[in-house]
Amino acid sequence: MASRARVRAPELIGKGGWLNTGGHDLTLADLRGHVVILDFWTFCCVNCLHVLDELRELEEKHRDTVVIIGVHSPKFVHEADHRAVADAVERYEVHHPVLDDPELATWKQYAVRAWPTLVVIDPEGYVVAQHAGEGHAHALEKLVEELETAHEAKGTLRRGDGPYVAPEPVATDLRFPGKALVLPGGTFLVSDTTRHALVELAEDGETVLRRIGTGERGFTDGGPERARFSEPQGLALLPDGRVAVADTVNHALRAVDPGTGEVTTLAGTGRQWWQTSPTSGPAREVDLSSPWDVAWWAGRLWIAMAGVHQLWTYDPGTGTVGAAAGTTNEGLVDGPAAEAWFAQPSGLAATEELLWIADAETSALRWAERDGDGFAVRTAVGTGLFDFGHRDGPAEQALFQHPLGVTALPDGSVAVSDTYNHALRRFDPATGEVSTLATDLREPSGAVLVDGDIAVVESARHRLTRLRLPEEAVRVESVAHRTRRAATEVAPGKLRLDVVFQAPGGQKLDERYGPSTRLIVSASPPELLADGAGTGTDLSRDLVLADGVTDGVLHVSAMAASCDDTASDGGAVNEYPACHVHQQDWGVPLRVSSGGVDRLPLLLAGLDEG
Repeated sequence: MASRARVRAPELIGKGGWLNTGGHDLTLADLRGHVVILDFWTFCCVNCLHVLDELRELEEKHRDTVVIIGVHSPKFVHEADHRAVADAVERYEVHHPVLDDPELATWKQYAVRAWPTLVVIDPEGYVVAQHAGEGHAHALEKLVEELETAHEAKGTLRRGDGPYVAPEPVATDLRFPGKALVLPGGTFLVSDTTRHALVELAEDGETVLRRIGTGERGFTDGGPERARFSEPQGLALLPDGRVAVADTVNHALRAVDPGTGEVTTLAGTGRQWWQTSPTSGPAREVDLSSPWDVAWWAGRLWIAMAGVHQLWTYDPGTGTVGAAAGTTNEGLVDGPAAEAWFAQPSGLAATEELLWIADAETSALRWAERDGDGFAVRTAVGTGLFDFGHRDGPAEQALFQHPLGVTALPDGSVAVSDTYNHALRRFDPATGEVSTLATDLREPSGAVLVDGDIAVVESARHRLTRLRLPEEAVRVESVAHRTRRAATEVAPGKLRLDVVFQAPGGQKLDERYGPSTRLIVSASPPELLADGAGTGTDLSRDLVLADGVTDGVLHVSAMAASCDDTASDGGAVNEYPACHVHQQDWGVPLRVSSGGVDRLPLLLAGLDEG
C-alpha cells in the first residue's frame, strides 16, 4: 500500500451527545482496531443524503472491520436541536452511531469546509484520507481493502461488531410522512416516506384505508402488496387519473392507479444522475436525481429535482423527460430558465399562470412563468444560501427557514410550509406581504386544501393536521440568522485556489476523450472577484480579489472522473475500464485582511500536501 501521511485523528467532541449507541459515549480509543469513517453531514443537505445511501453497501459488506460515525454538523438553527437530529437519524434510516455536534467543534478540529465530507481513520488512529462531496464509494471500498490487508498483516486490525445499537421502534400509522394529495373521492393519499409506502386515509385524515407498497425499501412495480418504493415524497394527479409519485431515493417517477393500487414506473433508471449524463430523452432511459415533488402545469408534469438543483419535466404524450430550468449550480439566480440557479427545490404548486417553487436551501419562495416561447424564474422571498429566519412583512425583507412545501390558495396567495420554523406562512402577491398563518407545527413538509380548510403534513408529528385558514395572521417575534460558519481570512490581491484530487488506488484520470476534470468559480457578490471567475478544466486557478470588497462568498464547483487503470496487474490492456465521478460544491465565506492566507485548498479527495 502506498505511504500515507500520518496525522493523529482529533478526538470526537459534540455537545449534543451520541445517538444509536445505547446511551454510551464513544471515544476514538474505543474504536481502535477498526477502520473509522467520519461522515460530516447535516440533514437539510440532499448531497449528504446521497452519501448516506452510498455508504449503505460499504457498511454492510465490511461490518466487522469498518465503523461509520456520523458527525452531525448543522447549517440551520433548527438542525442544532437535538430532538430534530434524533428525528433525522430515524427518518433517513441511519444505522450507525451519530455524534450531535451543534457547535461544530469536531468540524473545526478536522478543518472541514463543506457538507458532506468523509474522513478515513486507520486502525491505529491516524487520518489517511479526506473526501468532499459525492461519488467516493468506490474509492472508499478500495482504501478499506488496502487498510484491512495492511493492518491484518501488522496485527493492528480488530474484527468484530461495531458500537451501533438500534433504537426501539415506535408504532404509528405514519412515520415522517412527506406530502399529501386529495383524491377525487375525497380521501387522502399520503407518502409515508420513512416506511417506503403510500397510505390512503379516510376523509377524517386519520383512519387508514389501505397501504400501497410492502414497506421495505426497494424498486419494484406491481400491485399494492408487491410494489416497493424508497423514501417517496411528492404526489400529483395526472390527466389520465393516475397519481405521479416522486420516488426520491430510487431517483425515479412512479405512477399509481388509485382504483387498483397498481404501481408502474414512468421515468428514471434507479441510478442517480451525474454530471455529463444525458439531460433529456426516453423517460425510462434517463437517470434522475432525488425528485422531491411533482406538479402538473403547462401541459407537462414538472419535477423538483432536488438532487441537482433543477426543474425537469415529464411529457406523458411522448414518454420523455428533460431538464427545463436550472444549471445544476446551487444558489439563487433569476432569469431565463436555462440560466437560473436553484438550491434543492422541494415543493411545487401550480396555478393557471404560475408554478410556485419552495427552494429549500436558499429558504426562498420562487416561481416560474411563461416568457415568450420559454420560461423564466423569479424570486418572491429569499436572498441566498446563507440568510434565513422567521420574519413577516414586505417580501424583500421577509425570511423563511428551509421551506419544503407550497400550496396555492383560492384568493391567489400561497401558503408556504416553513419547515424548520415549524410554521405555515402566507405570501400575497397582490400586496407583496408575508404573514404567519399558524405556528407549533412540527416540521410541516406540505399541505393540501380541503373544503375551505388546509390539511398540513406535520412530518415530525407523523400525522395530517387540519386547520381553518385564519382571517388574521399570527403575530410572531422576528428572528434573522446567517449560516454559522467562520469566514476564511484571505490576503488582498492574488489568491491561489487548489482543489485537491488524488485518484483512488488502481485508478487514474482518464484523458482519452478529453479533460476529465472541471472547475467552476463564481462569487457573491460577483464584484468580489476581479479575475478568475468562470469554467475551466484545471483544478487549480489563480484568482484576483477586487479592491474595495472586504467580504463575500466564493462558490466553487469541482468534478473529476477517474477510471480503472487501463493496464491490469498482468500488463494486459483493459478496453472497458470502470469510471467514477467525484463532485462537490463549496460555498466558502471569505474575509479580506492583510494577515490572511494567499492559498485556499479545497479537498475533493485525498490529503493536501501543498
